[in-house]
Amino acid sequence: MHCPFCGHDETKVTDSRLAGEGRQIRRRRECLACGERFTTFESAELVMPQVVKGDQTREPFDMPKMRAGMIKSLEKRPVGLEALEASVERICHRLRNFGEREVDSRIIGELVMEELRQLDEVAYVRFASVYHRFQDVDEFREQLEQLDSSRRRDPAAGQLPLLPGSGQGKARK
Repeated sequence: MHCPFCGHDETKVTDSRLAGEGRQIRRRRECLACGERFTTFESAELVMPQVVKGDQTREPFDMPKMRAGMIKSLEKRPVGLEALEASVERICHRLRNFGEREVDSRIIGELVMEELRQLDEVAYVRFASVYHRFQDVDEFREQLEQLDSSRRRDPAAGQLPLLPGSGQGKARK
């Protein structure tokens, strides 16, 4: 580590501790040449995969872009920011766990729809209508019928929990 004051390339660590809710290490350093002290933070670099678009072009994964699409779908819906952020984190976690350098944009769209379906059915249908590029009312109706038939198989699907952390409206065992 180069000293930010004199540029010398030898420093010693005088103290280390966890920071950022255990996601970083804070290191207190001292320059061996000038004696100045400074702090560095070390964290894991979690590399997200490249996104392969429909036209086969590639671009870096853009979490703010994905979040913005989800926010647009959730506009004026009773879903809190914490729930949205938790969904975004779950999607990012799943993408990292694929272990692939590239991921098809369709997979990301499906993950977003899966999360929105759990958060709010109206937001899910809004996102699905744009994502699937519905051309007419029949395609919209077909999506609603699929949603309705899955709800009949699982009556608690799509319900918001009564208590924070109590699941998706399902009884605890």
